[in-house]
Amino acid sequence: MCGIVGYIGPQAAVPVVISGLRKLEYRGYDSAGIAKINPDSGKFEIQRAVGKLINLERKLSDADHAPHERLNVAMGHTRWATHGSVTERNAHPHVSMSGNIAIVQNGIVENFLELKHDLQAEGVVFTSETDTEVIVQLVEKFIHAGSDFEKAVHMALAQLRGSSAVVLLNLAEPGTMIAARLGNAGGVVVGLGDGEVLVASDVPGVLECTRKVLFLDSHEVVIAKVGDVKVRRLNGERVNKEVHTIAWDPVAAEKGEYRHFMQKEIFEQARAITDTIRGRVDFEQGKVLLEGMKAGPLPRKIFSIGMGTSSISTMIGKFMIENLARVPVEVDYASEFRYRDPLITPDDVVMGITQSGETADTLAAMQEGRDKKARVWAIVNAIGSQAQRVSDGNITMRSGPEISVASTKAFTTSVVDQYLLACWLAQQTQHGLPHTAISDLMHLPGLVSKMLEKNNIYDDLANIFHLREHFLYLGRGINYPVALEGALKMKEISYIHAEGYPAGEMKHGPIALIDENMPVVCICIRDNVYEKMVSQVEQVRARHGTVIAVATEGDTDIAKKADHVIYVPECPPLLSPVLTAIPMQRLAYHMALRRGCDVDQPRNLAKSVTVE
Repeated sequence: MCGIVGYIGPQAAVPVVISGLRKLEYRGYDSAGIAKINPDSGKFEIQRAVGKLINLERKLSDADHAPHERLNVAMGHTRWATHGSVTERNAHPHVSMSGNIAIVQNGIVENFLELKHDLQAEGVVFTSETDTEVIVQLVEKFIHAGSDFEKAVHMALAQLRGSSAVVLLNLAEPGTMIAARLGNAGGVVVGLGDGEVLVASDVPGVLECTRKVLFLDSHEVVIAKVGDVKVRRLNGERVNKEVHTIAWDPVAAEKGEYRHFMQKEIFEQARAITDTIRGRVDFEQGKVLLEGMKAGPLPRKIFSIGMGTSSISTMIGKFMIENLARVPVEVDYASEFRYRDPLITPDDVVMGITQSGETADTLAAMQEGRDKKARVWAIVNAIGSQAQRVSDGNITMRSGPEISVASTKAFTTSVVDQYLLACWLAQQTQHGLPHTAISDLMHLPGLVSKMLEKNNIYDDLANIFHLREHFLYLGRGINYPVALEGALKMKEISYIHAEGYPAGEMKHGPIALIDENMPVVCICIRDNVYEKMVSQVEQVRARHGTVIAVATEGDTDIAKKADHVIYVPECPPLLSPVLTAIPMQRLAYHMALRRGCDVDQPRNLAKSVTVE
């Protein structure tokens, strides 16, 4: 959840940047840094510190807090480690080999190793372990080859794979700040002040100076100077951006460019997944490091428990853990677990998954495990919550605050956390962890970002189906739980009756419901049960049902059989539920919107159920 703030204007730049970063502290971080252009020497002054912002502030001199008659320029960053350990040299900002260009970044450069090796072969010396430094060295390379600053940034970004947000400064153009957004792993907000311009990773970072903002979309670049802010696409095409005025209402300010918190939280998923991976995966060594977990004997069995969306997440985690670590997993509703006197032994683990960490049934089930001498683990979003405090080991979701009642980013991050747990457990087994399991993770935020691109199909489907009263969702294997999650989302926020089923069960009852009035959402990506799902699609069509298929990009065959197709990128099967869940969320959101429902606070529901 890295925070970024950049400033050009008449005020003392460092206090503005520090204040903006403080507004973004809710995002979490392990180190911080700032780069200021000294107006007298024309050089960068860079300070970095591990830990909280107060540690960075102690390093800054009083002179940093004094304005200068010329423009004052600085940018800062709060980092949650992705590549490289938590050290000052890995903290942002990073500079090019000449020291003339500085950068801060959110996101992951998927192809950083090959780019780094190419640059090293050309004589570039790296001073950090981060993927971020690759970007700034590329920019300098293209400047040395004759490109101007803006062109060099465009050329460097075109080399990157993955989802990122970056801000760059160049000593040769001290009044210019360039920022860009690739994908959806990091937002870019441009604040337009009176004689000043700011760039931040989220709206609160600019609100102290201005309420007028631009929001960058994916593959857009802003060239920001005081009084001259231009936005271009990565291909150089000029873009006219709407200027938004953020209301003084703090709730409206928190939503930023989005209409509802649920919409905002859906679109934060690439960033949230990036953050959940940060600092936990050594991509070069192919290892997972979980700071909240203690090494110990492998469990005989894991009892994985949750409620609502979290209980569906446990079903996906079962596939991941059993496949990678070969540890048996038994899933259960927390509300039922302790009432059946479960056969728990001291060699087992009881693991609760809970966004709030305060769900009464989940806490009671965890206590049941404690009473029977089992180890207790938790996957939880709320730091310091009871579930985290009472656990022997825990993994935090790092999704950030989730305000909407319907869970979206906490669902997908909890799934990724279970994948990380599966990898961590596999490392402790004789057969070990396949290297591809780690490299697959590196590409996941970029694939999620692709799923969050603008797509009119959700509006179209809502217009067609918003008056229907029933939906059926079908899936098989690891995507059967996604069918359950899709049905749950549709029920929660659009008030349409929906049921999720394992597709093989359809002939054992649900097929009786299918007629021309029944839309059926079929998750039929190209995996080991693809042919089985195609057969289900044909059976629905034979009974005049309407099929909405979620399919793999490039699958033209399914388009001939289904009435509507939502495509997802090709993805490793164990991680596919992270992608297939997003169409479920977006479809439910647009249906609720079209039906005029209260999206963020649906009737009869609460965000956290703290009583039985």
